[in-house]
Formats: sequence, C-alpha cells, structure tokens
Amino acid sequence: MKPYKTEDQISMITEIGIVAGEIWRALDDKDELPIAELIDVTHCSRDLILMAAGWLAREAHITIKHAEGDYWMKIRRRSS
Repeated sequence: MKPYKTEDQISMITEIGIVAGEIWRALDDKDELPIAELIDVTHCSRDLILMAAGWLAREAHITIKHAEGDYWMKIRRRSS
C-alpha cells in the first residue's frame, strides 16, 4: 500500500516542476548554462535547481556535464 502524499510533498513537487520550467526557458534562450548562471537567471536556490535538473535529466529533456568547476545544462534536442 502506497502512503498518501502530504500537502508539503505535493507543494514541493509543484515547486520543483515550476523551477524545471524556468530552467527550460533559460536554456531555450541561452542554449547551455552552468548552475551558477541558472541560479542568477531564475533566482532559485541551488538545491531547487539541482532537484529540477535531476527531474529534467531523468526525463531525458536535458543533458548535464561537469566542466570548468560547475555543472552545465543543455536542452536535449531531438532530431526530426
């Protein structure tokens, strides 16, 4: 039997989803950004950026690489 989600869990999931959308818009505009810049652009905490990025990466919407001392994110473009 699955436990019911609490109100706090639902609001956190919603917040992560909203931040995922903000990351998507930022990457769509700039193509590739490090976490440090995503924090500045979205005005979100590093923790929320990482949670939302994990969600987007798991769903194969973005790629993440480690370079220049930070994690860089880029939209995964699907070929037609």
